[in-house]
Amino acid sequence: QVQLVESGGGLVQPGGSLRLSCAASGSLFSINKMGWYRQPPGKQRELVAAITAGGRTNYADSVKGRFSISRDNAKNTVYLQMNSLKPEDTVVYYCNAEGKEYRNYVGWRDLEVWGQGTLVTVSS
Repeated sequence: QVQLVESGGGLVQPGGSLRLSCAASGSLFSINKMGWYRQPPGKQRELVAAITAGGRTNYADSVKGRFSISRDNAKNTVYLQMNSLKPEDTVVYYCNAEGKEYRNYVGWRDLEVWGQGTLVTVSS
């Protein structure tokens, strides 16, 4: 079964930077899109940034110019470089991966998996 393990969250002052990482592990799988989401209190989970296996990216308007997403396909790992952080960026960030996985007796099937979340706190 494919799992995502996130790291890199923590406390940072306004204007500071953090880098989140998310690594996928498991047996036979192929990931197309990987992304980061966040869920502000009282709101729905929202896309922060996403990247396809081919390197196409998209960002939420609120983070354009400040955040940068990248990935290492060989390591099945996605990164989110967050610069110029603001207090309103304080929230739990979740990694997401979409693709295909191979299951015995079933064959290839669609895959979507979420990480456990990592907390980012921006405060002085």
